[in-house]
Amino acid sequence: MRLLFIFIDGVGLGKDHPCNPFVITETPGLISILDGKRLTAKAVGSVGSRATLLGLDATLGVQGLPQSATGQASIFTGVNAAGFLGTHLNGYPDTKLRRLLAAKGMFRQLRKQHYKVIFANAYRPQFFHLLRRGLPGKRYSCSTFITYYGGLPFYGLNDIKQGRALYMDITNDILRQMGFVVPSIRPEEGARRLLNISRNYDFCLFEYFLSDLAGHMADQSEASRVIAILDRFIGTLADQNDPSETLIMVSSDHGNLEDLTRRVHTYNKVPALLIGDAELRSHIEPDINDLTDLLPAIFKTLAWSKN
Repeated sequence: MRLLFIFIDGVGLGKDHPCNPFVITETPGLISILDGKRLTAKAVGSVGSRATLLGLDATLGVQGLPQSATGQASIFTGVNAAGFLGTHLNGYPDTKLRRLLAAKGMFRQLRKQHYKVIFANAYRPQFFHLLRRGLPGKRYSCSTFITYYGGLPFYGLNDIKQGRALYMDITNDILRQMGFVVPSIRPEEGARRLLNISRNYDFCLFEYFLSDLAGHMADQSEASRVIAILDRFIGTLADQNDPSETLIMVSSDHGNLEDLTRRVHTYNKVPALLIGDAELRSHIEPDINDLTDLLPAIFKTLAWSKN
């Protein structure tokens, strides 16, 4: 079984209330996947014909608001990174976390088990100048570090043009606004491209972080724009995926976008949306309770075969 992991920064499971843009934004794709339910805390525990929705603890037993560096490190290593540091760490990983990512990053672990893996995000040209210098400085995401420490290739603008990678905004609008010559694509086309990429690998990771930025803006218009893109993207992934071959897993590191009454992260649980074979979902679901459980569930999925 293959696994396609969609990591979406800063999305929790909020209340069924107008302060939650997932309630007031039209999301036909997600509603179809969830058999008529919206992506809110009310839907946690739903097991439908296409998907299962779980709510994961992002606090990890550590006081304070969950943050990006420790949340992502926990997902990408299977280690309680906030407990490891004794605090939640925002932004980029520090030296101690980078050592953890180097030793236990998911790509390194998966490759040790001889799985074929890819980080499907593309980077701008400036990044490759830094890469040739060994990534000097500290301001790199956990996903960049696990790719680097895992010995995987990084993809650029030409790979976008050739359909071998996606930019982080899915549509390439940001690149085009910067003056780069790349095609403008719809979220549906981005989903089809990602599915095509993922079929060549056992495990494929794609990261989207505009959701967290929109949450910090606390702007309804921008939140709805981001959610609409994600809805079309995830909806198309679900519609065009073969569930007998690939499980789609969608999750996040902490809450934010689901509550526009504030500009900071939340204590809300985060989604683990499992889209695919019902028997496989029932096989892995009981052991997924917090962020550290996602990587073991990925290994369990990749090892699974239907009798």
